[in-house]
Amino acid sequence: MANHDMMLGQNTNGALAHNQPVVLNRNHNMAIAQNHGLEMEQTHEQEAQLGQSLDDQNDDDHKYEQENGLSMEEKPEHEVQDVHHLHGGSSELDMSDHNELVVSETQELDENMELAVIQHEDMSMESMHDMGLHQALVLTPSHVLQQRTHPMSPNFELHVGQEFTDVKACRRALRDTAIALHFEMQTIKSDKTRFTAKCATEGCPWRIHAAKLPGVPTFTIRTINDSHTCGGIAHLGHQQASVQWVANSVEQRLRENPNYKPKEILEEIHRTHGITLSYKQAWRGKERIMAAMRGSFEEGYRLLPQYCEQIKRTNPGSIASVYGNPTDNCFQRLFVSFQASIYGFLNACRPLLGLDRTFLKSKYLGTLLLATGFDGDGGLFPLAFGVVDEENDDNWMWFLSELHNLLEVNTENMPRLTILSDRQKGIVDGVEANFPTAFHGFCMRHLSESFRKEFNNTMLVNLLWDAAHALTVIEFEAKILEIEEISQDAAYWIRRIPPRLWATAYFEGTRFGHLTANIVESLNTWIIEASGLPIIQMMECIRRQLMTWFNERRETSMQWTSILVPTAERRVAEALERARTYQVLRANEAEFEVISHEGTNIVDIRNRCCLCRGWQLYGLPCAHAVAALLSCRQNVHRFTESCFTVATYRKTYSQTIHPIPDKTLWKELSEGDPNVSKAVGEMIINPPKSLRPPGRPRKKRVRAEDRGRMKRVVHCSRCNQTGHFRTTCAAPI
Repeated sequence: MANHDMMLGQNTNGALAHNQPVVLNRNHNMAIAQNHGLEMEQTHEQEAQLGQSLDDQNDDDHKYEQENGLSMEEKPEHEVQDVHHLHGGSSELDMSDHNELVVSETQELDENMELAVIQHEDMSMESMHDMGLHQALVLTPSHVLQQRTHPMSPNFELHVGQEFTDVKACRRALRDTAIALHFEMQTIKSDKTRFTAKCATEGCPWRIHAAKLPGVPTFTIRTINDSHTCGGIAHLGHQQASVQWVANSVEQRLRENPNYKPKEILEEIHRTHGITLSYKQAWRGKERIMAAMRGSFEEGYRLLPQYCEQIKRTNPGSIASVYGNPTDNCFQRLFVSFQASIYGFLNACRPLLGLDRTFLKSKYLGTLLLATGFDGDGGLFPLAFGVVDEENDDNWMWFLSELHNLLEVNTENMPRLTILSDRQKGIVDGVEANFPTAFHGFCMRHLSESFRKEFNNTMLVNLLWDAAHALTVIEFEAKILEIEEISQDAAYWIRRIPPRLWATAYFEGTRFGHLTANIVESLNTWIIEASGLPIIQMMECIRRQLMTWFNERRETSMQWTSILVPTAERRVAEALERARTYQVLRANEAEFEVISHEGTNIVDIRNRCCLCRGWQLYGLPCAHAVAALLSCRQNVHRFTESCFTVATYRKTYSQTIHPIPDKTLWKELSEGDPNVSKAVGEMIINPPKSLRPPGRPRKKRVRAEDRGRMKRVVHCSRCNQTGHFRTTCAAPI
C-alpha cells in the first residue's frame, strides 16, 4: 500500500534502454538484467557489492549525525550522497529474491527515464497484470530507493522531494493517501516547520517526515519509508475520514445540488472510498460546506438591516422591516411583503386570507408567520411573511398590525375580509383588534386533526367534513345526527364549538369553497427546506420561489383563450350540463323557480343568489342559476365574480418581483443610493438567544386546540387503576 516506484539518485548517469528486460518474481521484487540468462552467481555478487555500499552509506550517515547533532531528516541536501555516486558511474539495477538491488554495468536509461517492462519467460502478461506490476522506475531528486508493492493512483504517489504549498496541503495529501490506500496514519509531530507521521498499526514500519523549506511556506518530503507490513485496516471506518474530509469530498456535488442529502453522501463515500461513516459526520460535513456557500447564521442576522434596504431599493413599494431588542439588539421580528404581492392581492385576489405558521429548523429557532391569499384559479398567493423569535400572543398581535397597515392603503375599496386560521388566542385577539369587521373562521384542517386525535374514527372524521361542507342548516343538522348515532361524545365535542366559526351553513363570510388555510402543508415542498437555512437565505429562497411563480403563472395565463380561469370554466361547464334537465318557471324579470329531481329552488339573478346558497358561497352560478340564466338568454359568464375572469387573473400577476444583488455588492450599491439611510449601516442585529436543542427536531406540529387540553385518563382493566394499560400493568397477579 506504500509507494511502489523505485527512486534513483538525481546524479545517476546511466540510462535504461527500451529493450532491456525487467524480470519480476512472485514476491513482487524487480530484477533488472541485461538478458534472461544472467547467472545467479553474478546476481549475488552484485547484491553484495550494493549491500556493502549501502552499509558504507549508513555508517557515513551515522557518523554525520554524531558530528553535527542532526538526523538524516535534517541533513542538508547538498551533503546527501545518492546511490549512483556510491557506486561510481553507470550501473545496472536488479532486485533479487531477497528484495535487494543488483547493480550491473550495461543498463541504460532512455530519454523518458522509464524502464521497459517485458514478459518473463515463466510469467504471462495476465498474471503480471493481476499482480499489479505494470510499473516504471521513476527518477527523483533523492538518495532513497523506494519500492511499492501495490498499484497506486498517480494522485496518491508520495516520494522524497515532493513539495506542497504549505503544511495544510501536506497534511491533506497524506490524509487522502491514507484513505485511498486503506491504512490509518498517526501523527507524531506537527507544527509550522515539520510534520512527521507513521502507520497507526503497531510495528508497521511505514513512516514519513516532511519539513518546511527556508524562506517560503512550501513543505517538502524529506524521508519516507513506504513499506507496510500491517496489511491495512480491517474495519469499515477510517481515522483520517474527518468531517473536513467529508466536506471536501462532496463540496462540488453540494455546489451543484444543495439538496444533496446526508444519506446520499454516505452512500457515495462508501461506493467511492469503501468507508462507512456515521450519519452525523455526513450531516456535519454538509453543514460545513453549506455555511461556506451561504454564510453563517450569525452573519445573516447581522446583515438583515442591509437586506431590508435592498428589498425596498430593488422592489419599490415593498415593505421590509426588522426589529431588535432595544436592550441587547437581539433579533425579535422581521416583516416582508413585496409590492407585486400587495398590488395583486388588493386589485385582483379574492378577499380571503389564511394565517398559518411553521417552526424554523435553523440554529436559532424562531417561527415563520404567513398571510396568504387565493388567486382566481384557487392557487395560493402569499402576501406577507413574518419571522419572530418565538410564537406568542404579542408577536401575533404585531404581525396582524403590520398586515393591517399594509392593507389600509386600499381598505375603502375592499370588501369585508374573511380570515381563516386555527383560532388560537393570540390570533383571535389580533384579528379583533386590527380587523374588527372581518369574518374570522376556523381552518377545518386544524379542527379535523384535533377531532381525529380525540376519537380516532375515520367515519366520524368524514361525517365532520360533510357537515362542514353542507350548504344549508338542514343538511348540517342531518350530518350531526348521524355523528350522534355513532358517538354521543363526538357529537357533544362538535357542538361545543360554535358552528358559525367553521360550518359553511352558518358561516357569515364568503369562503369561496375554501375551508382550510393549511398553507404550510401546501407549500411544504419548498417552505420546509427553506426553514432550516440562515434567515437571509430563507427569505431569498421564498423570494425566488415567488418570483418564479409570478413569471410562470403570468406566462401560462397568456395561453388561455377562455373568459374564465380553467377551474371556474370547469365548474360552469358542469353546471351547464346539469341545468339542461331542469324545469324553469319565471316569476318576473329577475326571479325564477327552478324544479329538479332534488327539489325546488328559487333564483334571483338581480341579487345573484339561490336558495341552495351555492351561488353566494362560491361566487359562481350554481346549476339552478345557470338554468334560470339560460331561460332568459343571459350570458352565464357575465354573472360570475370578477376574480374568476382571465383578465383579472393576469392582473393578479402583472407586477414583477425583482431579483436582489449578491450581498458582496450591497455596501457599494447603498453608498450610491441617496434613499438608503446611513443609520442602516450602523444598525446591529444580534442572533436571538434561543438556540435549537440537540437532537432531531420534532416533525409533527402541536395544534393550537391541543395546547392546554387535559389528556384522556387511561384505565387498566386488570387492576382497576388509572394511568396505565393492562399490557403495562405491574401489579402482582
